[in-house]
Amino acid sequence: MLKDFEKLLSESSKRMKRSAIRELLKLTNKPGLISFAGGLPSPLTFPIEELKEITCEVLDNDGPSALQYSATEGDSQLRKILTERYVRQGLKITFNNLIITTSSQQALDLIPKVLIDPGDKVIVGLPSYLGGISSFHNYGANMIGVKHDKFGMRSDKLEEELKILKMVGEKPKFIYIIPDFQNPAGVTMPEWRRIEIIEIAKKYNVLIVEDSPYRELRFEGEDQKTIYQLADEGRVVLLGTFSKIFVPGFRLGWIIGHENLIDKVVMAKQSADLCTSAFVQKIAAKYIEKGYFEKNLKNIISMYKEKKEVMMKAFEDYLPEGVTWTNPEGGLFLFVTLPEAMDAEDLFLIAIKNDVAFVIGKAFHCDESGKNTMRINFSFASKEEIVEGVKRLAKAIKELMNKM
Repeated sequence: MLKDFEKLLSESSKRMKRSAIRELLKLTNKPGLISFAGGLPSPLTFPIEELKEITCEVLDNDGPSALQYSATEGDSQLRKILTERYVRQGLKITFNNLIITTSSQQALDLIPKVLIDPGDKVIVGLPSYLGGISSFHNYGANMIGVKHDKFGMRSDKLEEELKILKMVGEKPKFIYIIPDFQNPAGVTMPEWRRIEIIEIAKKYNVLIVEDSPYRELRFEGEDQKTIYQLADEGRVVLLGTFSKIFVPGFRLGWIIGHENLIDKVVMAKQSADLCTSAFVQKIAAKYIEKGYFEKNLKNIISMYKEKKEVMMKAFEDYLPEGVTWTNPEGGLFLFVTLPEAMDAEDLFLIAIKNDVAFVIGKAFHCDESGKNTMRINFSFASKEEIVEGVKRLAKAIKELMNKM
């Protein structure tokens, strides 16, 4: 190693932090442990046989181009399919408003790469997705947290923060929102709240970044229009992904936005990876064209609905008084709130000894609040493991309560 290695590091690299979730997951690899920690889809949802068939078709019919470099914007057929899908949902977009990314996490890297200078303000929810928080932090953003209620980000608190910034001559680069089955809280923002936030964003002339990885996974309740659909053209950037609704291993996501922004994102992506894998894009396009996607999505929704209901019942049966939780209408997560005096980090160590894992809620708060909260995933474990895992979690909570 070179001497004075630290002096070689850029300021941006010095801001980087290891993912709290990824670090905690290292502790969950012990045999017999039931993990509610990762945001992992169930492997039982992976359409392995269909993908074997389609992979051979792609190689037989389109092998040379599938194995070659592709356009930075993405495979034309996949972009066309996704654009048409969103148009049917009511979005006024064209082919030129959409770019394919290497997962939506790359989208969360490219957006701040294009928009953020060190010191810029970004508004996020309390709590909010850790992958977004980490990416914005790495580009030097100063994050301002806005509290949630059962309807998502509070519009009154959002306006309070924007007023304060305006008084000192500042405004945020964007407001980051996950309106459908929010990660980590699991709550869904109703249309009236979405409209309130859009109107506030208009008033203060602020961009909205709408992250929507779980929107298709609705088990109950009514579909809500996307913020993108409800807002003026150019006001919103919409992010999507196949990771939760198809397969995460393909690492396929996308960004929808105004053509001027997409053009800048294309330039940023060119220096990042040149292009997303043409091979997996062509497989994904063919998978949708053959009707497999819609069929499998119904199976995924049915499976996750059952798992969530099993977890809700287990919580009611085993968790002690004073513990509360959200009841999501879809997605992969719910949020648990412990009594105020309890610390989820202390509970995590006890839980690991009891062979059950979760993610501490503080990791999802840009201001390091939420110490008495935790995120629980219900998509990965089997129904039997969910019941047993909740029993173990309840035991760990009671053990910590007895120590207080």
